[in-house]
Amino acid sequence: IGSLQCLICLSGNYEALTPQVAFAMDRTPSVGQIALAFLQASFAFSGWNFLNYVTEEVVEPRRNLPRAIYISIPLVTFVYTLTNIAYFSSMSPEELLSSNAVAVTFGEKLLGMFSVIMPISVALSTFGGINGYLFTSSRLCFSGAREGHLPSLLAMIHYKKCTPIPALLVCCAATIVILCIGETHNLINYVSFINYLSYGVTIAGLLYHRWKKPDLFRPIKVNLLVPVCYLMFWALLLGFSLYSEPLVCGVGLVIMLTGVPVYFLGVHWKEKPKCIYNFIERATYVGQRLCFVVFPQIDPIEIDDPSEWTDRS
Repeated sequence: IGSLQCLICLSGNYEALTPQVAFAMDRTPSVGQIALAFLQASFAFSGWNFLNYVTEEVVEPRRNLPRAIYISIPLVTFVYTLTNIAYFSSMSPEELLSSNAVAVTFGEKLLGMFSVIMPISVALSTFGGINGYLFTSSRLCFSGAREGHLPSLLAMIHYKKCTPIPALLVCCAATIVILCIGETHNLINYVSFINYLSYGVTIAGLLYHRWKKPDLFRPIKVNLLVPVCYLMFWALLLGFSLYSEPLVCGVGLVIMLTGVPVYFLGVHWKEKPKCIYNFIERATYVGQRLCFVVFPQIDPIEIDDPSEWTDRS
C-alpha cells in the first residue's frame, strides 16, 4: 500500500494538489468550522496518547516512552500525508465528498480487479485501532478500580496471563453501546470533543502540580513551555468548536458529566445500605469465578510514602 501511494504521488495529477482545486469550496468556512474539522481530522491521529496509559507496563519507560513517541508519530504522520496526497491527486474534490468510503472508491478507480485489497486494508487498520483503544481504555478502568473509583472486580487480572479481563469486557460492552449511535460523523465529534476536553484538564492538572509540588519526583519531565502552549491551543480549539456546533459539543459534554452522579453515588456516598455491599461482594465473587481473576501483587515501590519523594533530577 505504501509503494502504491508513492507511485500515485509521483505519477498523479499534480494540478489536483493546488490550493485552488484541492480546497475549492462554495463558501468561505468560519473559524469554528475549521476548528471542528481539525477535531475530526485529529481523530485519525488519536493513538499518539496510547502509551501514556500503559506506562507501567512499558519496559524502561524513561528511555522507551519518548523513543516510541518521536518514532511513531512522524512515521504515522508521513504515511497519512502520503495517503491524502494519493487521494487528492487521483480523485476530484467532488468524488471525495460524494464517496461514503473514500479508500474503496480510490481502489475501484485505480486498482481494477485488485480493488478488493482496499476494504481488507481498511478492516485491518480498524482492527489495529480497536486493539489500541481496548488495550488502553481497559487500563484506565483497571487503574480507576485500584483507586476505589470503580468496582474492585475491574482491578483484578487473570491469574496466569496477568490480563485485566473484567476491565476489557466492560470496555467492549461500552464500545458496542456507543456504536449504536449509528451516525459516524456525530460519533467522531462526540469522542473528539470529550478527548480534547480530558486532555486539557489533564494538562491543567500537570501545571497545577508543577506549581504546587515543584520538588515531586518526576521520572519524565518536560519543559513548561510545551504544556502551556498546548493548553492555549486546546482552549482556542474547543472554544471555537463549541461556538460552531454547540449541540454536538454539548452532547459530548453531557456524556462526560454523566460520571459526576455516578461518582457521588458509587464513591463519595460511604454509608450505603448493606444489601448493596452484599450485591457487590456477590458479583465480585461470581466475576472472579467466571474470569479466573485475582488482585495483582503490589510492587513495594507503590506503597512508599509519596511525601518522601523529591526531585532527583
